[in-house]
Amino acid sequence: MEERKLLHSFLAKSQDGLPPRRMKDSYIEVLLPLGSEPELREKYLTVQNTVRFGRILEDLDSLGVLICYMHNKIHSAKMSPLSIVTALVDKIDMCKKSLSPEQDIKFSGHVSWVGKTSMEVKMQMFQLHGDEFCPVLDATFVMVARDSENKGPAFVNPLIPESPEEEELFRQGELNKGRRIAFSSTSLLKMAPSAEERTTIHEMFLSTLDPKTISFRSRVLPPNAVWMENSKLKSLEICHPQERNIFNRIFGGFLMRKAYELAWATACSFGGSRPFVVAVDDIMFQKPVEVGSLLFLSSQVCFTQNNYIQVRVHSEVASLQEKEHTTTNVFHFTFMSEKEVPLVFPKTYGESMLYLDGQRHFNSMSGPATLRKDYLVEP
Repeated sequence: MEERKLLHSFLAKSQDGLPPRRMKDSYIEVLLPLGSEPELREKYLTVQNTVRFGRILEDLDSLGVLICYMHNKIHSAKMSPLSIVTALVDKIDMCKKSLSPEQDIKFSGHVSWVGKTSMEVKMQMFQLHGDEFCPVLDATFVMVARDSENKGPAFVNPLIPESPEEEELFRQGELNKGRRIAFSSTSLLKMAPSAEERTTIHEMFLSTLDPKTISFRSRVLPPNAVWMENSKLKSLEICHPQERNIFNRIFGGFLMRKAYELAWATACSFGGSRPFVVAVDDIMFQKPVEVGSLLFLSSQVCFTQNNYIQVRVHSEVASLQEKEHTTTNVFHFTFMSEKEVPLVFPKTYGESMLYLDGQRHFNSMSGPATLRKDYLVEP
């Protein structure tokens, strides 16, 4: 960090002083040689002989940061004066191709939109099938640039689209930013539910009243249903130095992997069969996690529909000295089960808001995936 202090002189005073970059300037392809390097396979292997999706999340996070460093590269400096950190996982959509641990995987990506201090990164993942690489997933991350000591925002190079396709990507980045702002402004933490959502919750409440008693307090579960409070799993991680990044904070990909694995276990326990991830969205990195922290993860099924299970994971930290807990992340995962799953019912108003939030995230999914066991991936 002492070395990084000296890089302050390379930071731009405004974005106008930085040379524009093209999308191809940050384009990277990276090969994960699972097929040609069997010793690497062990790290990515599940007991079902598929690829661990949590490891893929770690790789995507690392690649997103690398792409942003490419976009902002200063050729006269040996080390970048920027600290690039993950702000948000906007969306990861599975293309439903199976992941074999015995075939090479290819990642590619580039910066697709730029603000003053933030960048949107589009990434794709492919796996070798026969002689060609077939698409597995599409991911959109939002990264932010900080100064060399990670203490304040820093300007990033502007982006110039060069073709109609690139202009459309850039326009989509603007739309994504607007959508995120709109989604945030209508958050249930800020605004009351819509009339339709209120009706949904009231009808669910009425369906749980005991017909034998005339009381609002006597509640019974409808057939094939589970109380939301009974769908939780929790875990604790001690954040060791092994998981730190170059800024001496815990690597974001590690947090995503741990949250995903707990969410998968929650969906598995709830649905009674092996679930498959179909979408990851709206992972907001609100606060960095310090080395030595206790990381508390709480996972809960908050919405179900047919074969789908929407899982929310809440992450908070506490230092070993202080008892106070601070929220660092909230993760949203959409899983699909091999068979139809029970309905989940809220009991309290707070759980009702979690249910509606889960429903909103489920409805924002690009499109329902078709259940094909050989086309989906496990943890």
